[in-house]
Amino acid sequence: MTQRQSEHISLFLPTMPASRSERKLAIALIAISAIFFAVCLPFARTPLARVDAFIPIYASALCINDAITALLLFGQFSILRSKAILALALGYTFTALMTAIHALSFPGLFSPAGLLGGGTQTTVWLYMFWHGGFPLFVIAYALLKDRRPVSASARPLLPAFALVFALVLSLVFVVSAGHPYLPVLLFQGQYTAALFITVFCIWGLSFAALAMLWRKRSYSVLDLWLLVVLCAWIFDIGLSAIFNAKRFDLGFYAGRLYGLLAASLVLWMLLLENTRLYARLAGMHEQQRRKNAELESLNRDLESFGYSVSHDLRSPLLVISQFTNILEEEHASALDENGRRYLSLVKKSSAKMHSLLEGLLAFSKIGPKPLRTETVDVDGLVQDILQDLKSTHNGRNIRFDIAPLPPAVAEKALLRQVWWNLLENAVKYTRPRQDAVITVGHKAGDPAAYFVADNGVGFDMAYAHKLFGVFQRLHTQQEFEGTGVGLAIVERIVNKHGGHIWAESAKGSGTTFYFTLAPDPLTGIGNQP
Repeated sequence: MTQRQSEHISLFLPTMPASRSERKLAIALIAISAIFFAVCLPFARTPLARVDAFIPIYASALCINDAITALLLFGQFSILRSKAILALALGYTFTALMTAIHALSFPGLFSPAGLLGGGTQTTVWLYMFWHGGFPLFVIAYALLKDRRPVSASARPLLPAFALVFALVLSLVFVVSAGHPYLPVLLFQGQYTAALFITVFCIWGLSFAALAMLWRKRSYSVLDLWLLVVLCAWIFDIGLSAIFNAKRFDLGFYAGRLYGLLAASLVLWMLLLENTRLYARLAGMHEQQRRKNAELESLNRDLESFGYSVSHDLRSPLLVISQFTNILEEEHASALDENGRRYLSLVKKSSAKMHSLLEGLLAFSKIGPKPLRTETVDVDGLVQDILQDLKSTHNGRNIRFDIAPLPPAVAEKALLRQVWWNLLENAVKYTRPRQDAVITVGHKAGDPAAYFVADNGVGFDMAYAHKLFGVFQRLHTQQEFEGTGVGLAIVERIVNKHGGHIWAESAKGSGTTFYFTLAPDPLTGIGNQP
């Protein structure tokens, strides 16, 4: 993973490290929850009046909270593609569905026996499956945290939703159609021994999920608030299903209110963190916009300077070149051997200076003006360039192996310059080879990577960082002519198209240049200078 990717991911709650203040707040909330649990515990069996409106109000609030939390997590998954986040989002989807179904099945609420056609044990068993299922999703989240993300081409949301819905429907079928075969957990309003065994198993799952998250030590913001949720989950089960005596006693009410408040608090914290994150991103975006404006201004100034320098220097350089030719043609006989050698050096140096200025001028012309893209027939473009190269190097034995190339969306003139420079380089640096071989092809991908490979002299990869610098050369002028601007121009054109260029080489064993282009430069960074 690159540094830029790491910085990008750390902006999201599931991967953002929890700060010290957030850790202190989470510990304080868990401590307050534990104190509340301890205060309520001695009075958990105190009977209270039956309030039929309590269940639908509680279920509606909890269902909405869990549904919003699931949506937030699905949004994070759509960006990060994390399997762990997907598992947790499905866990909250599961709890939202089970909460609604549990309320519908509650006896005496919508009908004497509930709306699902079950029996006296249907509601209590739904509660068990509901409170036992969520810790399993949290365990899956903890186990999947270090796994590789889902590929961008995969579309797992619909199958995952279908799986959760199928799971919920299966549980509803089990507790309704299979009601006669289930152990009795509630008899005449009182808890049975089977219920305590079942609840302790569910409690154990909650503790296991808490332990798996706790052992990570390096918590993200999401991990931290999930720990608070699990603690609330454990206290909720303890008050409403273990230490109380029956429905509608103090433990029954307190446990559910306790769980609702805890879940709401966590949701509020997540929303607050999202708001803070949005504010930070807005500030960063504004800073980046200002920096981009400054860079664009500097780029325009530099391009103007480069154009001015290269253009204005050509006139005096042309005068030097012309007078050197006059001296050589008309007054060479008046010069001694040293004079003629000095004159030759001036002539060669002025020619080199002219080449450098022409390269600088060409480099400065690739500025910030928008691309005029079209679908380019790369096969035809390469064949046309090869015809020109073969005609100028017909005395050499060069074999060109050309594979079919996919079309590209690019500005044709600039793309031609890329291919011309790469192919001309391959021809130049295979000059010492008696049988030169130049291969042109592509590697399939999104986007495709075009390449030009040769069996030339190659270079040491320790100096690869200098390859695309202006006026940077890895071979001396005596070995191979050139100005060191060609590859800098190639990189600038490729970057302008939203692509990337790199090289692989070994000294004495040839070089391969790869480059990609964005599928549509107008929608990416292709219009950036």
